[in-house]
Amino acid sequence: MTARLLIAALLPLSISLPLQALEVPSDVPTVAASSFPAAPPPVGLPQLQQQVSCPALQQRIRSVVGGEAAVWSVSVADANGRLLADVNGTRARIPASNQKLISTAIALDRLGPDYRLTTRLWRQPDGTLQITGEGDPDLDLAQLQRFAKLALGSGGSSGQASGPVAIQLVEEPQQRWWPQGWHWADRAEAYGAPITRLALTSNALDMAVSNPPSRMQKLLGQEIKRQGGSAAIRLVPVTTANTDTATLLHEERSVSMHGLLSLANTDSHNFTSEVLLRQGTGSWDLNQARQRAMQWLSAQGLPMAGVSVVDGSGLDRGNKVTSRLLTALMLRMAQHPYANNYWASMAIAGQRGTLRSLWRGTELDGRFRGKTGTISGVRSISGVLEAPDGVRYVSMVSNGAGSPNSTIGEILRQSRVAGLCPAQAPTAQPL
Repeated sequence: MTARLLIAALLPLSISLPLQALEVPSDVPTVAASSFPAAPPPVGLPQLQQQVSCPALQQRIRSVVGGEAAVWSVSVADANGRLLADVNGTRARIPASNQKLISTAIALDRLGPDYRLTTRLWRQPDGTLQITGEGDPDLDLAQLQRFAKLALGSGGSSGQASGPVAIQLVEEPQQRWWPQGWHWADRAEAYGAPITRLALTSNALDMAVSNPPSRMQKLLGQEIKRQGGSAAIRLVPVTTANTDTATLLHEERSVSMHGLLSLANTDSHNFTSEVLLRQGTGSWDLNQARQRAMQWLSAQGLPMAGVSVVDGSGLDRGNKVTSRLLTALMLRMAQHPYANNYWASMAIAGQRGTLRSLWRGTELDGRFRGKTGTISGVRSISGVLEAPDGVRYVSMVSNGAGSPNSTIGEILRQSRVAGLCPAQAPTAQPL
């Protein structure tokens, strides 16, 4: 499903205080998570507590995981930051697509809800045309046709150029197309398509397009020829894109940030989440992007011990997170100025996205929204749960569980039981 099929009205915003700003220098040094100082949360916002405060729920969740406790990490918190229950919450595990909760939070915070990915056509002083992009996952052939018409200078009529039009496609080097930890077999699948700035249909058809710049070069050339012109098209590295002295001729914009976030969180689209990490951190150098992501997380006052951001989608098994980190992140995003945009991008139990077939017709139907994650041996689900006593932020990550879905469902049901954890003063809720 493409982002254009996911556009929905954004919910109204309810909070106006921004999160703590983070100015990232252009040269970010390599730094381990354990070396980050504990940053205070923004003034007035709840921070996840470290001690379990609801023994009744703690006992029930321990009973649910039973003999498999060693392969589970579970954290449950309320809207005030109380840690209601926690099993191995500080143990870092592979999160699979729960990693997208981090990428989308960074992108929303740094870029805002009105941001759109843009593909542009430029004319250099010597007359050479350049096409630059930001990884729009829905760039399609119709848009490529418009670029061809403008490149020929026809304004929509047949081409009238006297000679071949010189066009440069500005792209990342091939060594950056995939995160290094992605398995070679995954790279052939549509979900493991290469991450490039100019990406027709997310670089995937039935399978991944192995050389997307070459495909775009071929299709653009064919379109220009169909329109009666000719072109000399070549690929150039992104370091040659000099827009300071160029003239902008045309741009194609992606769907809104809501559509992009929904692709990543509702449909778990790997390509989109990788692009959001790069654009949100301001770097398509993945090594630098993940360092900036770690700095952003630390600046929010989140528990960073054992955490390692390796990619934006969770397909890389080198990612490591804790359930406490994800719970604290959701608690923080619930207080964000764009909180409603964040939650509106999630799958909904029994109704939408990767959660649509889970718990339909049960007490959880429509009452849990969040992000799923699945790769071999890994099952994770994190999100916000409506409970009679108020919302619960729940993160569950298993690496090696036998029947993870049944365990996850039971943990959610136990977290909804009224009266187990006496409520404190009410606070603003995101749902």
